[in-house]
Amino acid sequence: MKPIWIIDDDQSIRWVLEKALQRHQLPVRTFGDVREVKEALTEDLPQVMVSDIRMPGGSSPNAGLELLHTVRREHPEVPVIIMTAYSDLESAVSAFQGGAFEYLPKPFDVDKAVELIDRALQETLRDEIRDAESVTETPEILGQAPAMQDLFRAIGRLSQSNVTVLITGESGSGKELVARALHRHSPRRNAPFIAINTAAIPRDLLESELFGHERGAFTGAQTMRRGRFEQAEGGTLFLDEIGDMPSELQTRLLRVLSDGHYYRVGGVSPIKADVRVIAATHQNLEERVRQSQFREDLFHRLNVIRLRLPALRERREDIPLLAQFFLKKSALSLSVEPKRLSAEALQLLTQLPFPGNVRQLENLCHWLTVMAPAQIVEAHDLPGDLREPAPAETSLTASTGSFVSQSPHSTANVPQTAVDRSRTGLDEAASSDHKLWTESLSLSVDQLLQTNQAEVMDQLSREFETVLIRAALRHTHGRRIEAAQKLGIGRNTITRKIQELGLDTE
Repeated sequence: MKPIWIIDDDQSIRWVLEKALQRHQLPVRTFGDVREVKEALTEDLPQVMVSDIRMPGGSSPNAGLELLHTVRREHPEVPVIIMTAYSDLESAVSAFQGGAFEYLPKPFDVDKAVELIDRALQETLRDEIRDAESVTETPEILGQAPAMQDLFRAIGRLSQSNVTVLITGESGSGKELVARALHRHSPRRNAPFIAINTAAIPRDLLESELFGHERGAFTGAQTMRRGRFEQAEGGTLFLDEIGDMPSELQTRLLRVLSDGHYYRVGGVSPIKADVRVIAATHQNLEERVRQSQFREDLFHRLNVIRLRLPALRERREDIPLLAQFFLKKSALSLSVEPKRLSAEALQLLTQLPFPGNVRQLENLCHWLTVMAPAQIVEAHDLPGDLREPAPAETSLTASTGSFVSQSPHSTANVPQTAVDRSRTGLDEAASSDHKLWTESLSLSVDQLLQTNQAEVMDQLSREFETVLIRAALRHTHGRRIEAAQKLGIGRNTITRKIQELGLDTE
Protein backbone atom coordinates (compact mmCIF):
# COMPACT_ATOMS: atom_id res chain seq x y z
CA MET A 1 0.00 0.00 0.00
CA LYS A 2 1.19 3.51 -0.82
CA PRO A 3 1.76 6.00 2.05
CA ILE A 4 -0.72 8.55 3.31
CA TRP A 5 0.53 12.09 2.68
CA ILE A 6 0.08 14.70 5.40
CA ILE A 7 0.56 18.28 4.13
CA ASP A 8 0.57 21.13 6.66
CA ASP A 9 2.95 23.98 7.46
CA ASP A 10 2.28 23.40 11.16
CA GLN A 11 4.89 20.89 12.30
CA SER A 12 2.85 19.87 15.36
CA ILE A 13 -0.13 18.88 13.20
CA ARG A 14 2.12 16.76 10.98
CA TRP A 15 3.71 15.10 14.02
CA VAL A 16 0.39 14.28 15.75
CA LEU A 17 -1.20 12.75 12.64
CA GLU A 18 1.97 10.86 11.70
CA LYS A 19 2.25 9.21 15.13
CA ALA A 20 -1.48 8.41 15.24
CA LEU A 21 -1.39 6.72 11.82
CA GLN A 22 1.81 4.83 12.61
CA ARG A 23 0.12 3.36 15.68
CA HIS A 24 -2.36 1.81 13.21
CA GLN A 25 0.55 0.43 11.13
CA LEU A 26 -0.20 2.82 8.26
CA PRO A 27 2.69 4.24 6.16
CA VAL A 28 2.95 8.04 6.31
CA ARG A 29 4.86 10.76 4.47
CA THR A 30 4.73 14.40 5.60
CA PHE A 31 5.27 17.70 3.74
CA GLY A 32 5.62 21.33 4.94
CA ASP A 33 4.66 23.18 1.74
CA VAL A 34 2.99 22.67 -1.62
CA ARG A 35 6.20 22.89 -3.67
CA GLU A 36 7.51 19.70 -2.04
CA VAL A 37 4.26 17.93 -2.80
CA LYS A 38 4.28 18.93 -6.48
CA GLU A 39 7.81 17.60 -6.86
CA ALA A 40 6.89 14.34 -5.12
CA LEU A 41 3.85 13.88 -7.38
CA THR A 42 6.14 13.57 -10.40
CA GLU A 43 7.61 10.38 -8.89
CA ASP A 44 4.87 8.81 -6.79
CA LEU A 45 1.23 9.03 -5.67
CA PRO A 46 -0.29 8.79 -2.20
CA GLN A 47 -3.01 6.36 -1.20
CA VAL A 48 -4.79 9.24 0.57
CA MET A 49 -3.85 12.93 0.76
CA VAL A 50 -4.61 15.11 3.82
CA SER A 51 -3.89 18.80 3.20
CA ASP A 52 -4.37 22.13 4.93
CA ILE A 53 -6.10 24.87 2.90
CA ARG A 54 -3.76 27.77 3.70
CA MET A 55 -0.28 26.67 2.79
CA PRO A 56 2.97 28.25 1.55
CA GLY A 57 4.38 27.39 -1.84
CA GLY A 58 1.43 28.38 -4.01
CA SER A 59 0.31 31.37 -6.03
CA SER A 60 -2.29 32.37 -3.41
CA PRO A 61 -2.76 32.01 0.36
CA ASN A 62 -5.12 29.07 -0.31
CA ALA A 63 -2.41 26.91 -1.87
CA GLY A 64 -4.06 23.81 -0.41
CA LEU A 65 -7.12 24.39 -2.60
CA GLU A 66 -4.87 24.86 -5.63
CA LEU A 67 -3.25 21.54 -4.82
CA LEU A 68 -6.67 19.94 -4.46
CA HIS A 69 -7.69 21.12 -7.95
CA THR A 70 -4.43 19.83 -9.42
CA VAL A 71 -4.73 16.39 -7.83
CA ARG A 72 -8.38 15.97 -8.74
CA ARG A 73 -7.63 16.95 -12.35
CA GLU A 74 -4.52 14.81 -12.84
CA HIS A 75 -5.07 11.98 -10.34
CA PRO A 76 -8.83 11.67 -9.69
CA GLU A 77 -8.41 8.27 -8.03
CA VAL A 78 -6.62 9.86 -5.03
CA PRO A 79 -9.04 11.00 -2.27
CA VAL A 80 -8.13 14.37 -0.72
CA ILE A 81 -9.17 15.40 2.79
CA ILE A 82 -9.03 19.16 3.37
CA MET A 83 -8.10 20.59 6.80
CA THR A 84 -8.54 24.20 7.86
CA ALA A 85 -8.62 26.33 11.01
CA TYR A 86 -11.01 28.68 9.20
CA SER A 87 -14.24 26.79 9.71
CA ASP A 88 -16.47 29.02 7.62
CA LEU A 89 -19.02 28.26 4.93
CA GLU A 90 -16.83 29.57 2.11
CA SER A 91 -13.96 27.21 2.98
CA ALA A 92 -16.26 24.20 3.20
CA VAL A 93 -18.02 25.01 -0.09
CA SER A 94 -14.69 25.61 -1.85
CA ALA A 95 -13.34 22.30 -0.60
CA PHE A 96 -16.33 20.24 -1.74
CA GLN A 97 -16.65 22.07 -5.05
CA GLY A 98 -13.02 21.23 -5.68
CA GLY A 99 -13.79 17.52 -5.25
CA ALA A 100 -12.54 16.95 -1.70
CA PHE A 101 -13.36 13.57 -0.16
CA GLU A 102 -14.13 15.25 3.19
CA TYR A 103 -13.67 18.53 5.06
CA LEU A 104 -11.92 18.41 8.47
CA PRO A 105 -12.15 21.60 10.61
CA LYS A 106 -9.42 22.38 13.14
CA PRO A 107 -9.05 21.74 15.98
CA PHE A 108 -10.02 18.13 15.49
CA ASP A 109 -10.13 15.00 17.60
CA VAL A 110 -7.20 12.81 16.53
CA ASP A 111 -9.20 9.57 16.69
CA LYS A 112 -11.93 11.12 14.53
CA ALA A 113 -9.29 12.27 12.03
CA VAL A 114 -7.78 8.77 11.85
CA GLU A 115 -11.26 7.29 11.40
CA LEU A 116 -11.91 9.67 8.50
CA ILE A 117 -8.57 8.85 6.87
CA ASP A 118 -9.29 5.13 7.24
CA ARG A 119 -12.66 5.62 5.52
CA ALA A 120 -10.95 7.30 2.57
CA LEU A 121 -8.35 4.52 2.57
CA GLN A 122 -10.98 1.78 2.42
CA GLU A 123 -12.65 3.58 -0.48
CA THR A 124 -9.43 3.52 -2.50
CA LEU A 125 -8.90 -0.17 -1.74
CA ARG A 126 -12.44 -0.98 -2.89
CA ASP A 127 -11.80 0.95 -6.11
CA GLU A 128 -8.64 -1.04 -6.71
CA ILE A 129 -10.52 -4.32 -6.22
CA ARG A 130 -13.24 -3.18 -8.63
CA ASP A 131 -10.60 -2.18 -11.18
CA ALA A 132 -8.91 -5.57 -10.83
CA GLU A 133 -12.25 -7.35 -11.27
CA SER A 134 -13.07 -5.32 -14.36
CA VAL A 135 -9.66 -6.18 -15.83
CA THR A 136 -10.31 -9.89 -15.28
CA GLU A 137 -13.82 -9.74 -16.70
CA THR A 138 -13.21 -7.78 -19.91
CA PRO A 139 -11.06 -10.26 -21.85
CA GLU A 140 -13.70 -12.98 -21.43
CA ILE A 141 -15.72 -11.33 -24.17
CA LEU A 142 -12.79 -10.24 -26.29
CA GLY A 143 -11.68 -11.98 -29.43
CA GLN A 144 -9.82 -11.31 -32.64
CA ALA A 145 -11.82 -13.66 -34.85
CA PRO A 146 -14.02 -11.97 -37.49
CA ALA A 147 -17.17 -13.52 -35.99
CA MET A 148 -16.36 -11.97 -32.60
CA GLN A 149 -15.61 -8.58 -34.16
CA ASP A 150 -19.04 -8.69 -35.80
CA LEU A 151 -20.52 -9.46 -32.40
CA PHE A 152 -18.72 -6.51 -30.77
CA ARG A 153 -19.94 -4.18 -33.50
CA ALA A 154 -23.50 -5.37 -32.88
CA ILE A 155 -23.15 -4.75 -29.13
CA GLY A 156 -21.86 -1.26 -29.92
CA ARG A 157 -24.83 -0.50 -32.16
CA LEU A 158 -27.20 -1.74 -29.46
CA SER A 159 -25.49 0.26 -26.69
CA GLN A 160 -28.13 2.99 -26.55
CA SER A 161 -31.10 0.75 -27.29
CA ASN A 162 -33.64 -0.98 -25.06
CA VAL A 163 -34.65 -3.48 -27.74
CA THR A 164 -35.23 -7.14 -26.83
CA VAL A 165 -32.31 -9.39 -27.81
CA LEU A 166 -32.14 -13.15 -28.40
CA ILE A 167 -28.68 -14.69 -27.96
CA THR A 168 -28.07 -18.10 -29.49
CA GLY A 169 -25.03 -20.34 -29.24
CA GLU A 170 -23.77 -23.63 -27.88
CA SER A 171 -23.51 -24.28 -24.15
CA GLY A 172 -20.37 -22.75 -22.67
CA SER A 173 -19.91 -20.19 -25.44
CA GLY A 174 -20.49 -17.20 -23.14
CA LYS A 175 -24.10 -16.12 -23.71
CA GLU A 176 -24.47 -14.60 -20.23
CA LEU A 177 -21.27 -12.59 -20.69
CA VAL A 178 -22.72 -11.05 -23.85
CA ALA A 179 -25.95 -10.28 -21.99
CA ARG A 180 -23.99 -8.56 -19.23
CA ALA A 181 -22.03 -6.58 -21.82
CA LEU A 182 -25.29 -5.43 -23.43
CA HIS A 183 -26.51 -4.29 -20.02
CA ARG A 184 -23.23 -2.66 -19.02
CA HIS A 185 -23.16 -0.50 -22.16
CA SER A 186 -26.87 0.36 -22.15
CA PRO A 187 -28.74 3.32 -20.59
CA ARG A 188 -29.82 0.85 -17.86
CA ARG A 189 -26.25 0.19 -16.67
CA ASN A 190 -26.84 1.69 -13.20
CA ALA A 191 -29.93 -0.48 -12.57
CA PRO A 192 -29.90 -4.22 -11.67
CA PHE A 193 -28.92 -7.03 -14.00
CA ILE A 194 -30.89 -10.11 -12.94
CA ALA A 195 -30.20 -13.52 -14.48
CA ILE A 196 -32.31 -16.65 -14.21
CA ASN A 197 -31.83 -20.07 -15.81
CA THR A 198 -35.35 -21.16 -16.71
CA ALA A 199 -34.19 -24.76 -17.18
CA ALA A 200 -32.71 -25.01 -13.68
CA ILE A 201 -35.92 -24.27 -11.75
CA PRO A 202 -38.85 -26.72 -11.46
CA ARG A 203 -41.88 -25.58 -13.42
CA ASP A 204 -44.06 -25.35 -10.32
CA LEU A 205 -41.62 -22.82 -8.82
CA LEU A 206 -40.66 -20.93 -11.95
CA GLU A 207 -43.78 -18.76 -12.06
CA SER A 208 -43.16 -17.52 -8.53
CA GLU A 209 -39.46 -17.00 -9.31
CA LEU A 210 -40.29 -14.82 -12.29
CA PHE A 211 -43.30 -12.87 -11.08
CA GLY A 212 -43.21 -13.19 -7.29
CA HIS A 213 -46.14 -14.14 -5.09
CA GLU A 214 -48.45 -12.64 -2.50
CA ARG A 215 -48.62 -13.89 1.06
CA GLY A 216 -50.87 -16.93 1.28
CA ALA A 217 -50.89 -17.47 -2.50
CA PHE A 218 -50.05 -21.13 -1.92
CA THR A 219 -48.96 -23.45 0.85
CA GLY A 220 -45.69 -22.21 2.27
CA ALA A 221 -46.06 -18.62 1.03
CA GLN A 222 -45.61 -17.04 4.46
CA THR A 223 -44.66 -13.60 3.14
CA MET A 224 -44.94 -11.56 -0.04
CA ARG A 225 -42.01 -12.22 -2.39
CA ARG A 226 -40.70 -10.05 -5.21
CA GLY A 227 -40.02 -11.94 -8.41
CA ARG A 228 -37.15 -11.52 -10.83
CA PHE A 229 -39.11 -9.08 -12.99
CA GLU A 230 -39.63 -6.85 -9.97
CA GLN A 231 -36.01 -7.22 -8.84
CA ALA A 232 -34.83 -6.12 -12.30
CA GLU A 233 -37.02 -3.01 -12.33
CA GLY A 234 -35.35 -0.33 -14.44
CA GLY A 235 -32.63 -2.75 -15.48
CA THR A 236 -32.19 -5.94 -17.47
CA LEU A 237 -33.65 -9.42 -17.00
CA PHE A 238 -31.63 -12.22 -18.59
CA LEU A 239 -33.67 -15.36 -19.29
CA ASP A 240 -31.20 -18.16 -19.98
CA GLU A 241 -32.27 -21.40 -21.71
CA ILE A 242 -35.56 -19.83 -22.75
CA GLY A 243 -36.23 -22.78 -25.05
CA ASP A 244 -36.96 -24.96 -22.01
CA MET A 245 -39.62 -22.65 -20.55
CA PRO A 246 -42.93 -24.48 -19.88
CA SER A 247 -45.76 -23.61 -22.25
CA GLU A 248 -47.99 -22.02 -19.58
CA LEU A 249 -45.21 -19.63 -18.58
CA GLN A 250 -44.52 -18.82 -22.21
CA THR A 251 -48.03 -17.39 -22.31
CA ARG A 252 -47.43 -15.22 -19.24
CA LEU A 253 -44.08 -13.99 -20.58
CA LEU A 254 -45.70 -13.11 -23.89
CA ARG A 255 -48.26 -11.00 -22.05
CA VAL A 256 -45.56 -9.07 -20.20
CA LEU A 257 -43.66 -8.40 -23.41
CA SER A 258 -46.89 -7.38 -25.16
CA ASP A 259 -48.48 -4.95 -22.70
CA GLY A 260 -45.75 -4.42 -20.10
CA HIS A 261 -47.78 -5.59 -17.08
CA TYR A 262 -47.80 -8.71 -14.92
CA TYR A 263 -49.36 -10.06 -11.70
CA ARG A 264 -47.71 -11.71 -8.76
CA VAL A 265 -48.96 -15.23 -8.10
CA GLY A 266 -52.13 -14.73 -6.06
CA GLY A 267 -52.13 -10.99 -6.82
CA VAL A 268 -55.02 -8.91 -8.15
CA SER A 269 -53.24 -5.64 -8.95
CA PRO A 270 -51.22 -5.34 -12.17
CA ILE A 271 -47.57 -4.30 -11.85
CA LYS A 272 -45.93 -2.22 -14.56
CA ALA A 273 -42.70 -3.79 -15.84
CA ASP A 274 -39.89 -1.43 -16.81
CA VAL A 275 -37.45 -4.17 -17.74
CA ARG A 276 -35.34 -4.94 -20.78
CA VAL A 277 -35.51 -8.66 -21.58
CA ILE A 278 -32.53 -10.50 -23.03
CA ALA A 279 -33.11 -14.19 -23.73
CA ALA A 280 -30.66 -16.95 -24.61
CA THR A 281 -30.83 -20.54 -25.76
CA HIS A 282 -28.61 -23.27 -27.18
CA GLN A 283 -31.61 -24.81 -28.94
CA ASN A 284 -33.06 -24.22 -32.41
CA LEU A 285 -36.19 -22.24 -31.51
CA GLU A 286 -37.56 -22.36 -35.07
CA GLU A 287 -37.49 -26.15 -34.84
CA ARG A 288 -39.17 -26.08 -31.43
CA VAL A 289 -41.86 -23.83 -32.89
CA ARG A 290 -42.44 -26.35 -35.68
CA GLN A 291 -42.71 -29.09 -33.05
CA SER A 292 -45.26 -26.99 -31.11
CA GLN A 293 -42.93 -26.89 -28.12
CA PHE A 294 -42.45 -23.12 -28.24
CA ARG A 295 -45.03 -20.43 -28.98
CA GLU A 296 -44.49 -18.82 -32.37
CA ASP A 297 -45.80 -15.42 -31.23
CA LEU A 298 -43.39 -15.44 -28.26
CA PHE A 299 -40.54 -16.41 -30.58
CA HIS A 300 -41.21 -13.37 -32.75
CA ARG A 301 -41.42 -11.14 -29.65
CA LEU A 302 -38.01 -12.34 -28.48
CA ASN A 303 -36.37 -12.51 -31.89
CA VAL A 304 -36.27 -8.74 -32.48
CA ILE A 305 -32.46 -8.70 -32.62
CA ARG A 306 -30.59 -12.00 -32.71
CA LEU A 307 -26.94 -12.35 -31.78
CA ARG A 308 -25.22 -15.65 -32.53
CA LEU A 309 -22.14 -16.63 -30.53
CA PRO A 310 -19.66 -18.70 -32.51
CA ALA A 311 -18.43 -21.95 -31.01
CA LEU A 312 -14.81 -21.94 -29.89
CA ARG A 313 -13.85 -24.29 -32.72
CA GLU A 314 -15.11 -21.60 -35.13
CA ARG A 315 -12.62 -19.05 -33.75
CA ARG A 316 -9.50 -21.03 -33.02
CA GLU A 317 -7.33 -17.92 -33.44
CA ASP A 318 -8.78 -16.69 -30.13
CA ILE A 319 -7.66 -19.76 -28.14
CA PRO A 320 -4.15 -18.40 -27.31
CA LEU A 321 -5.59 -15.09 -26.09
CA LEU A 322 -8.27 -16.76 -23.99
CA ALA A 323 -5.90 -19.37 -22.59
CA GLN A 324 -3.44 -16.69 -21.48
CA PHE A 325 -6.23 -14.75 -19.80
CA PHE A 326 -7.70 -17.79 -18.01
CA LEU A 327 -4.27 -18.85 -16.76
CA LYS A 328 -3.74 -15.37 -15.29
CA LYS A 329 -7.23 -15.37 -13.80
CA SER A 330 -6.72 -18.77 -12.15
CA ALA A 331 -3.32 -17.73 -10.83
CA LEU A 332 -4.83 -14.58 -9.32
CA SER A 333 -7.58 -16.55 -7.58
CA LEU A 334 -5.03 -18.99 -6.14
CA SER A 335 -2.38 -16.33 -5.33
CA VAL A 336 0.30 -18.03 -7.44
CA GLU A 337 2.42 -17.08 -10.44
CA PRO A 338 0.57 -17.59 -13.74
CA LYS A 339 1.59 -20.56 -15.85
CA ARG A 340 2.67 -20.13 -19.48
CA LEU A 341 2.02 -22.45 -22.40
CA SER A 342 4.85 -23.77 -24.53
CA ALA A 343 4.56 -23.49 -28.32
CA GLU A 344 3.80 -27.23 -28.59
CA ALA A 345 1.10 -27.11 -25.90
CA LEU A 346 -0.48 -24.05 -27.50
CA GLN A 347 -0.46 -25.68 -30.92
CA LEU A 348 -2.17 -28.75 -29.49
CA LEU A 349 -4.82 -26.61 -27.78
CA THR A 350 -5.68 -24.78 -30.99
CA GLN A 351 -6.35 -28.12 -32.70
CA LEU A 352 -8.79 -29.45 -30.09
CA PRO A 353 -12.56 -29.46 -30.80
CA PHE A 354 -13.57 -28.06 -27.38
CA PRO A 355 -17.19 -29.30 -27.33
CA GLY A 356 -17.62 -27.43 -24.03
CA ASN A 357 -16.45 -24.21 -25.71
CA VAL A 358 -14.95 -21.33 -23.71
CA ARG A 359 -16.14 -22.81 -20.41
CA GLN A 360 -14.20 -26.01 -21.11
CA LEU A 361 -11.06 -24.01 -21.95
CA GLU A 362 -11.42 -22.05 -18.71
CA ASN A 363 -11.76 -25.25 -16.68
CA LEU A 364 -8.72 -26.71 -18.44
CA CYS A 365 -6.62 -23.62 -17.61
CA HIS A 366 -7.68 -23.84 -13.98
CA TRP A 367 -6.69 -27.51 -13.96
CA LEU A 368 -3.29 -26.64 -15.43
CA THR A 369 -2.74 -23.92 -12.82
CA VAL A 370 -3.25 -26.49 -10.08
CA MET A 371 -1.78 -29.64 -11.62
CA ALA A 372 0.98 -28.66 -14.08
CA PRO A 373 4.34 -29.23 -12.31
CA ALA A 374 6.34 -26.37 -13.91
CA GLN A 375 5.73 -22.74 -14.82
CA ILE A 376 5.97 -23.60 -18.51
CA VAL A 377 3.17 -25.98 -19.48
CA GLU A 378 4.37 -28.53 -22.02
CA ALA A 379 2.18 -30.65 -24.28
CA HIS A 380 2.72 -33.71 -22.08
CA ASP A 381 1.35 -31.76 -19.08
CA LEU A 382 -2.11 -31.61 -20.66
CA PRO A 383 -4.69 -34.20 -19.53
CA GLY A 384 -4.23 -37.55 -21.26
CA ASP A 385 -7.61 -37.52 -22.98
CA LEU A 386 -6.66 -34.25 -24.72
CA ARG A 387 -3.21 -35.36 -25.89
CA GLU A 388 -4.53 -38.43 -27.71
CA PRO A 389 -6.52 -38.12 -30.96
CA ALA A 390 -10.20 -39.04 -30.82
CA PRO A 391 -10.24 -42.79 -31.56
CA ALA A 392 -13.90 -42.76 -32.56
CA GLU A 393 -13.25 -40.51 -35.56
CA THR A 394 -10.06 -42.24 -36.75
CA SER A 395 -11.31 -45.81 -36.42
CA LEU A 396 -14.66 -45.11 -38.04
CA THR A 397 -13.06 -43.14 -40.85
CA ALA A 398 -10.46 -45.84 -41.42
CA SER A 399 -13.14 -48.47 -41.82
CA THR A 400 -15.54 -46.40 -43.92
CA GLY A 401 -14.45 -48.04 -47.14
CA SER A 402 -15.30 -51.48 -45.77
CA PHE A 403 -18.84 -50.39 -44.92
CA VAL A 404 -19.75 -48.60 -48.15
CA SER A 405 -21.57 -51.48 -49.82
CA GLN A 406 -23.08 -52.90 -46.64
CA SER A 407 -26.31 -52.18 -44.86
CA PRO A 408 -25.97 -50.16 -41.65
CA HIS A 409 -26.24 -53.26 -39.46
CA SER A 410 -24.24 -55.69 -41.58
CA THR A 411 -20.68 -56.78 -40.86
CA ALA A 412 -20.42 -59.31 -43.69
CA ASN A 413 -17.10 -59.33 -45.51
CA VAL A 414 -15.71 -56.83 -43.01
CA PRO A 415 -12.49 -57.82 -41.24
CA GLN A 416 -13.09 -58.55 -37.57
CA THR A 417 -10.35 -56.09 -36.59
CA ALA A 418 -12.25 -53.28 -38.34
CA VAL A 419 -15.42 -54.18 -36.43
CA ASP A 420 -13.49 -54.30 -33.16
CA ARG A 421 -11.90 -50.92 -33.88
CA SER A 422 -15.29 -49.41 -34.66
CA ARG A 423 -16.82 -50.77 -31.48
CA THR A 424 -13.83 -49.57 -29.48
CA GLY A 425 -14.14 -46.14 -31.02
CA LEU A 426 -17.83 -45.97 -30.18
CA ASP A 427 -17.18 -47.12 -26.63
CA GLU A 428 -14.50 -44.49 -26.14
CA ALA A 429 -16.69 -41.80 -27.69
CA ALA A 430 -19.45 -42.76 -25.26
CA SER A 431 -16.96 -42.60 -22.42
CA SER A 432 -15.86 -39.12 -23.56
CA ASP A 433 -19.49 -37.98 -23.80
CA HIS A 434 -20.13 -39.33 -20.31
CA LYS A 435 -17.15 -37.40 -18.93
CA LEU A 436 -18.34 -34.20 -20.63
CA TRP A 437 -21.82 -34.73 -19.19
CA THR A 438 -20.52 -35.21 -15.65
CA GLU A 439 -18.31 -32.13 -15.98
CA SER A 440 -21.31 -30.09 -17.15
CA LEU A 441 -23.35 -31.43 -14.25
CA SER A 442 -20.60 -30.42 -11.82
CA LEU A 443 -20.56 -26.91 -13.27
CA SER A 444 -24.35 -26.63 -12.97
CA VAL A 445 -24.21 -27.70 -9.33
CA ASP A 446 -21.46 -25.15 -8.63
CA GLN A 447 -23.49 -22.36 -10.25
CA LEU A 448 -26.65 -23.25 -8.32
CA LEU A 449 -24.76 -23.38 -5.02
CA GLN A 450 -22.98 -20.09 -5.70
CA THR A 451 -26.28 -18.33 -6.41
CA ASN A 452 -27.80 -19.78 -3.20
CA GLN A 453 -30.52 -21.63 -5.06
CA ALA A 454 -32.87 -23.54 -2.77
CA GLU A 455 -33.41 -27.30 -2.95
CA VAL A 456 -30.62 -27.94 -5.46
CA MET A 457 -30.95 -31.73 -5.13
CA ASP A 458 -34.66 -31.61 -5.92
CA GLN A 459 -34.16 -29.28 -8.88
CA LEU A 460 -31.49 -31.39 -10.52
CA SER A 461 -33.26 -34.67 -9.74
CA ARG A 462 -36.40 -33.46 -11.49
CA GLU A 463 -34.38 -32.33 -14.52
CA PHE A 464 -32.49 -35.64 -14.63
CA GLU A 465 -35.68 -37.70 -14.47
CA THR A 466 -37.34 -35.49 -17.09
CA VAL A 467 -34.48 -35.96 -19.55
CA LEU A 468 -34.38 -39.74 -18.96
CA ILE A 469 -38.10 -40.29 -19.39
CA ARG A 470 -38.41 -38.01 -22.43
CA ALA A 471 -35.51 -39.81 -24.14
CA ALA A 472 -36.95 -43.25 -23.36
CA LEU A 473 -40.38 -42.27 -24.67
CA ARG A 474 -38.82 -40.94 -27.88
CA HIS A 475 -37.02 -44.25 -28.41
CA THR A 476 -40.22 -46.23 -27.83
CA HIS A 477 -42.45 -43.82 -29.75
CA GLY A 478 -44.47 -43.04 -26.63
CA ARG A 479 -44.96 -46.63 -25.43
CA ARG A 480 -44.69 -46.25 -21.65
CA ILE A 481 -44.34 -49.92 -20.65
CA GLU A 482 -41.49 -50.43 -23.11
CA ALA A 483 -39.86 -47.17 -21.94
CA ALA A 484 -40.09 -48.33 -18.33
CA GLN A 485 -38.42 -51.63 -19.24
CA LYS A 486 -35.54 -49.81 -20.97
CA LEU A 487 -35.05 -47.59 -17.92
CA GLY A 488 -35.28 -50.52 -15.51
CA ILE A 489 -38.29 -49.19 -13.58
CA GLY A 490 -41.85 -50.39 -13.12
CA ARG A 491 -44.77 -49.26 -15.28
CA ASN A 492 -46.51 -47.75 -12.25
CA THR A 493 -43.35 -45.81 -11.45
CA ILE A 494 -43.03 -44.29 -14.92
CA THR A 495 -46.73 -43.36 -14.93
CA ARG A 496 -46.37 -41.62 -11.56
CA LYS A 497 -43.18 -39.84 -12.66
CA ILE A 498 -44.81 -38.62 -15.87
CA GLN A 499 -47.63 -37.09 -13.83
CA GLU A 500 -45.33 -35.56 -11.20
CA LEU A 501 -43.05 -34.00 -13.82
CA GLY A 502 -45.95 -32.73 -15.90
CA LEU A 503 -44.90 -34.73 -18.94
CA ASP A 504 -48.45 -35.97 -19.54
CA THR A 505 -49.43 -32.46 -20.70
CA GLU A 506 -46.76 -32.32 -23.38
